[in-house]
Amino acid sequence: MDGEDQIKKAYESILMNDFEQAIEWFEQAVATEPHNAAFHYKLSITYARSNKLGKAIEHAKEAIRLEPDENQYNFHLEHLQSRELIHQAQKYFKESDQQLWMAVILLQEAIKLDSLSVDAFLLTGLAYSQLKEYSQAIRAINELLKLDPQHELGRQLLAEIQQKLHQYMQS
Repeated sequence: MDGEDQIKKAYESILMNDFEQAIEWFEQAVATEPHNAAFHYKLSITYARSNKLGKAIEHAKEAIRLEPDENQYNFHLEHLQSRELIHQAQKYFKESDQQLWMAVILLQEAIKLDSLSVDAFLLTGLAYSQLKEYSQAIRAINELLKLDPQHELGRQLLAEIQQKLHQYMQS
């Protein structure tokens, strides 16, 4: 069985919602044709869908190493790196204000990598709100709502932050 046949089997597995089996087929395709950037890219996507970011990033980087001029691979890697930064930032939300600033820094970097990340804008707004930086929080949530005007949690958070800002200005 060649790499293309293994890729077809992987897609069949995806259609059956068996992502673990799909990963195995993609891995076999990569083992068969280790210099095929498209195979690494496809494996990376499936790892990402299975929330295995470390492996997803590893194969995305390999795809870029093999085909550095392929924009699609570069965008995919930036998206994955953004997701990883968001995940790291979430760990700082239970900490002190000083640690929350670290979350903000990570989230700003995540937004630079993926300016369409609704999650990054939402968490940035939440972090700024907890830091009582209400105008920054409102700015972040407004960016989120530009991307997804119907985002219910974003709309609720915006109303809460505006209320907090109003109370803060009254005191």
